[in-house]
Amino acid sequence: MARPHDDVHLRHLIAATALGNAPAFRELYDATSAKLFGFALRILKKHELAEEALQEAYVSVWHAASGYQPHLSAPLTWMATIVRNKALDLYRRASADIELDPGQLDLDIVAAVPDGAASPQDRVQLSDEARALAACMQHLEGLHRQAIGLAYFHDLSHSEIASQLRLPIGTVKTWIRRGLDKLRQCLARRENV
Repeated sequence: MARPHDDVHLRHLIAATALGNAPAFRELYDATSAKLFGFALRILKKHELAEEALQEAYVSVWHAASGYQPHLSAPLTWMATIVRNKALDLYRRASADIELDPGQLDLDIVAAVPDGAASPQDRVQLSDEARALAACMQHLEGLHRQAIGLAYFHDLSHSEIASQLRLPIGTVKTWIRRGLDKLRQCLARRENV
């Protein structure tokens, strides 16, 4: 049984899955599903919805395994991105039934699946950067913060954000652009301190 953090073994399992090896896919599932289910549950907050997102994600992993590029991300990070996208798709389809505040910026979701290749020192730096980003986000106006959160933490397009916030798309684009400028300035000031 592979350990979820054994990147080399997981890369081999993904490569075998890309060739249609069902036992390798099963081993990949056994090695990663518990962690990825927890990740989906943190996003969706409901057990049955997290199960559905996970199932859809593994179907995508089966079909997309040949497209995995190990030099771009660790296996678990790649799979977590697929799970996150499936969870957000599910959220959009059933948004009336899910108790999720789209304006809540759950920054710990971003850090929930660290890159397995990162050293302990890199992880500390990433953690410090996440805290700095969270602090700077608090300085943005509420709707600007919500628009950026929906775009970058919930992976919504500008038109989806405009629809969700019931605003013109131009307004959303302006808020995101201005918000990102303010975040850059805030982060630069924090670096110079």
